[in-house]
Amino acid sequence: MVTTVGLKLDDESRERLKSLGEAKDRSSHWLMKSAIAEYLDREERYEREKREDEARWQAYVDTGECVSQEEMILWFDELTRQAHEAQIRTGQEDEDI
Repeated sequence: MVTTVGLKLDDESRERLKSLGEAKDRSSHWLMKSAIAEYLDREERYEREKREDEARWQAYVDTGECVSQEEMILWFDELTRQAHEAQIRTGQEDEDI
């Protein structure tokens, strides 16, 4: 279902939207729909990540379990070593990791 929604813009915003639409060979309507879709995607992703962060924090509060900085450094070093070995095996050792 498609629903029409009214949007009041000041003259300056309308003119900017019109100019940008002409420069991009797109309608003002297309630009507004694209801007709203991008905004919704970004904000929904932010809210999803915020919920995940809160859940991780609560898990830490409940259990006290965490990964220390030293453990993370060792893990990253091991991943780097493995990636380097894989490059050597495939003959790509000149490429950056």
